[in-house]
Amino acid sequence: MNLVDTDKMPLLFLGHGNPMNAIEENQFVDRFCEIAKTLPKPKGILCISAHWYINGTKVTAMDMPSTIHDFYGFPDALYKVNYPAKGSPELANETKNILLPNLVELDYNWGLDHGTWSVLTHLYPKADIPVVQLSIDFTKDAEYHFELAKKLSFLRTRGILIVGSGNIIHNLSLVDFQNMDKDDYGYDWAIEAREKLNNLILDNNFKSLIEYKKQPKAIQLAIPTPDHFLPLIYILGLKEENEQITMFNDKLVAGSLSMTSLKIY
Repeated sequence: MNLVDTDKMPLLFLGHGNPMNAIEENQFVDRFCEIAKTLPKPKGILCISAHWYINGTKVTAMDMPSTIHDFYGFPDALYKVNYPAKGSPELANETKNILLPNLVELDYNWGLDHGTWSVLTHLYPKADIPVVQLSIDFTKDAEYHFELAKKLSFLRTRGILIVGSGNIIHNLSLVDFQNMDKDDYGYDWAIEAREKLNNLILDNNFKSLIEYKKQPKAIQLAIPTPDHFLPLIYILGLKEENEQITMFNDKLVAGSLSMTSLKIY
């Protein structure tokens, strides 16, 4: 991959939700496909997935990352999915260098987890774009990740699509499995949290989002752990002042999850 000057690429935060979205046809994956049609074709993709949440910052650097099935209890068809996108040692090294002096380790073991491939399989079903993943360091706070993300902005002018994959509202312990298929169904606290969080995002009030632990109880229930929330923080950290935020898939699922996604351009 040749990292040369390009027009600035958009940014995406994708609510990836249930891994079954990778193989099902529904309103959320339909919208992923529609959004992909509005994007310039990237030279490469850098994904920050909620599911690579580790002690330290790493970037996948192998030529051919494996497809990781990091879940259990799902139909066999889901475990048979292979997303054979190439990796990019060049992009991995560039990412490592631009994040200096922060320590970033090149990784040759992880691959692409379902936070990445379950959405890219709809955006780029031919798997013809090189993909690398950047881990989320669980020892660091949200402000650290917000500031780290800013260093990645250079990649946007080199044809790299930066994608955050998580869920803004993500409380698995309170999922209402009896109402998984009910459209836009959320508990009262989830409805309140979605409104407050969406308003903070659209108002560019990123300081309050970074300080989510100081927000009302509804938001505490929405973000019981930061793993699925921090990919959003990366994407907001990359937003430039004159860029617009477009929300899509802004629905609640199973009471305590949201599929809310963003395109920034």
